[in-house]
Amino acid sequence: MVGLKPSDIPPTPAVKFIGAGTAACIADLFTFPLDTAKVRLQIQGETTGSAAVNGIRYKGVFGTLSTIVKTEGPKSLYNGLVAGLQRQMSFASIRIGLYDTVKLFYTNGKEKAGIGSRILAGCTTGALAVTVAQPTDVVKVRFQAQANLHGVKKRYNGTMDAYKTIAKKEGIKGLWKGTFPNVTRNAIVNCTELVTYDLIKENLLHHKLMTDNLPCHFVSAFGAGFCTTVIASPVDVVKTRYMNSPPGQYKSALNCAWTMITKEGPTAFYKGFVPSFLRLGSWNVVMFVSYEQLKRAMMMSKQRMEYAV
Repeated sequence: MVGLKPSDIPPTPAVKFIGAGTAACIADLFTFPLDTAKVRLQIQGETTGSAAVNGIRYKGVFGTLSTIVKTEGPKSLYNGLVAGLQRQMSFASIRIGLYDTVKLFYTNGKEKAGIGSRILAGCTTGALAVTVAQPTDVVKVRFQAQANLHGVKKRYNGTMDAYKTIAKKEGIKGLWKGTFPNVTRNAIVNCTELVTYDLIKENLLHHKLMTDNLPCHFVSAFGAGFCTTVIASPVDVVKTRYMNSPPGQYKSALNCAWTMITKEGPTAFYKGFVPSFLRLGSWNVVMFVSYEQLKRAMMMSKQRMEYAV
């Protein structure tokens, strides 16, 4: 057995909620530079923005990472990390931590869930999470898009300053900018990610190809990351561009998508695909492996505490 053994008692909703948020933060710490590279590649081609103004061109994921380090310093790879961690604690806790609970709700308490119930649960928790965590996502994207170049005025001086500035200049609605494409994206991402992970893991165990340990979790998470990237990339690009745009650049998320396809062609929807996959694939692996181990560790601690009493 690789890693901690599964608990004899199923993890409680509270354990899943806390474990999901913590595991997502761990995954973000490892993969954040890839997410920053993805954002820079996704907004490339817009007529506005610091990178466009300064004539900087990004080529490929590693070229983008290298360019950011050379022109802005290594710290810029972690622009928006504070907002990113805030996002994961409020976002992943809901979308991942509550998935099994909502799935049981849709199956009326039955352990065996059909594909329809899984999809509904994924869409529900994904959409619910966005309504709570949207402001943190807006701030994270804006920081990642912000180039820290000499002579260029910073858009925001800090995380709290970003929240205050956006609310002051764009109103409270500005903090929820891009909610529609983000709800769409995260319903798709959550649904694909969790359902695919669920199904791959379930089939590996059912056909006895693997046991319920780290290699099984790794394979399931990697497969979920690839499927999710392919399906969610177009919505993700629109979400990133719309959330990063200044007031008035796009009338709506649909207008943003239409502008992209008319000016840059359909391939614009897959800009940043490689860093998206590298980031989402590695994020899924770190998150799900951490999540499974954290759930087991917390349940073991809980049982020890109960025995001690």
